Amino acid sequence: MKNKITPINHERVLKASDFIVSKTDASGRITYCNEIFIELSGYSEEELLGAQHNIVRHPDMPRGVFHFLWTTINEGRECFAYVKNMAKDGSYYWVFANVTPDPGPDGRPAGYFSVRRKPHQDAIAIMTDIYAAMLAEEQKAGPRNAIEASLNLLNSKLEQLNLSYEEFILSI
Repeated sequence: MKNKITPINHERVLKASDFIVSKTDASGRITYCNEIFIELSGYSEEELLGAQHNIVRHPDMPRGVFHFLWTTINEGRECFAYVKNMAKDGSYYWVFANVTPDPGPDGRPAGYFSVRRKPHQDAIAIMTDIYAAMLAEEQKAGPRNAIEASLNLLNSKLEQLNLSYEEFILSI
């Protein structure tokens, strides 16, 4: 279970040469994490290993984003996303994430690799606005319909831009 941490307005920034790497099992429990992940998150390796990857989830992230991500990777496809994470002390850090399924002997994902790097500042500004709008939709819709409402807003924006999700994410 995730600890209740109060977010603080302090950003931790990745260096351009930093790559956060982690691996999870099929249920999202961390089975590997590199030193940069440990350092940036503020958790010890012992605290991270075996924990759900959402241990670093920031409350500014809409549920719809993670639903989309999990749907995509469970279908065996990689997913790119801009993610605002929260460190153990409540500070935050933005990443540009690539999550890739690790297929098991039956071809279904047995786990997932995630590599995150420093995002472009322009992309953070764009995604901050989109995520705020998605969160507002989730709150308006209530818990039962939050994900659907959030994804409907995202899909509407993508239709206006005439871009697929991947095209949009990789273009910013």
